[in-house]
This record gives sequence, C-alpha cells and structure tokens, in this order.
Amino acid sequence: MRHIFLTVAALLALSGVAAAQGPSGTGSGSGRSSKHSSFSSSDLSRWQLSIGYQYNRINLTGVPFNTDGANVTLTRFLTSWFGLDAQLGAGFHGNTGTTTFPPNLGVHSLFFGGGPRVAIRAWSRFEPWIHATAGLQDFRFTQTAGILGSNHGFGLTAGGGMDIRLSEHVGLREEADIIETNLFSTYQRHFQVVSGLVFNF
Repeated sequence: MRHIFLTVAALLALSGVAAAQGPSGTGSGSGRSSKHSSFSSSDLSRWQLSIGYQYNRINLTGVPFNTDGANVTLTRFLTSWFGLDAQLGAGFHGNTGTTTFPPNLGVHSLFFGGGPRVAIRAWSRFEPWIHATAGLQDFRFTQTAGILGSNHGFGLTAGGGMDIRLSEHVGLREEADIIETNLFSTYQRHFQVVSGLVFNF
C-alpha cells in the first residue's frame, strides 16, 4: 500500500505543476510545443476515451491465476497536463486452476473507480502518462470454495502507460498497473496490462 500512496502523492504534486502551465499549457514555451507536434488539435482535446483488451494476474489466496476481459477509461482534462479518469475494467474469462477446492473455478472480476491522471502532451505523437484510481473491486466465482464466492471491497490502481497517436483523433494505448485490494481482512496485490485504442475529442 505504501507504494500506491507514494504514487498518488506524486500525481497530486505533478498536477500542481501542470495547473501552473495554464489551461492549455500556453506561455513562453507554447511556440516550442507546437513546433514539436504534428497533431495540435489532438493536443488541445479535453476528452479521451480508451477501449481495450485487459489481462489481469490475480493473487487472492497466494496462488495467482489469470483473467481476460475489457477495459474502458474516460478522461476529462482540466488543463493540458492534468485530468480526471473514470475507469471500468471487467474480467470475463478466468479459471483458478487446480489450486482451489473444488478446482477449476470460473471467475469474473469487475473494477470501477476514478482518480487523477498526469500526461505529457503536445510534444510529439508519443504521450506518456501516469494515473491512480480508487474504487470498488468485485470477484465472483462459479462455485463457492472456502472463502471464495462473491467477494467485493476497496480497490486501488496505480500505474502508467503510453499513447501513440495514429492521427489527430485516434491512437494506440499501452498500459500497465498494480492493483491493491482489501478482501478477507487483508491486502492483496495484483497486476494488470491493457492494450487498445484511444480517441481524442
């Protein structure tokens, strides 16, 4: 948990720097930014919507298993660098393998949360970013096995990624996150990667 909170603190600190740049990152350096960018209208976009494939490495009981699913993130930029995320991630296909009793339990996961995003925009077609989201994490298993069944609780996600613009309004997104949950009166740490498309508007 300490690493997650340090990441959130860094995001908030960077957001203060971003706010000082003004609503569109203008100022004495604005000419330099536009000079290095081929996608000026995308740089000024206030909204981003990403839709992609989600892979999760889940560790609820000490023996990890995988889920596959979909991830959707909507971002509203308040300045040229700082925005707010709303993220929905759903794992549709997962199996616990032979480590649970009964074995081979099917599993579905759902996460919904929101939080800050800091991005380096308007420099080139590459847009690196970091974010953190806090919300609700839910796991549902096809059959109850001990403590497994329908489990939900607090979830916290922190990570970052890279957007690669293909045009003024469409790009590719690659993302990697650490997810921490608080279930069964203890904390768990999971890993997530997302790959998909991002739309600027």
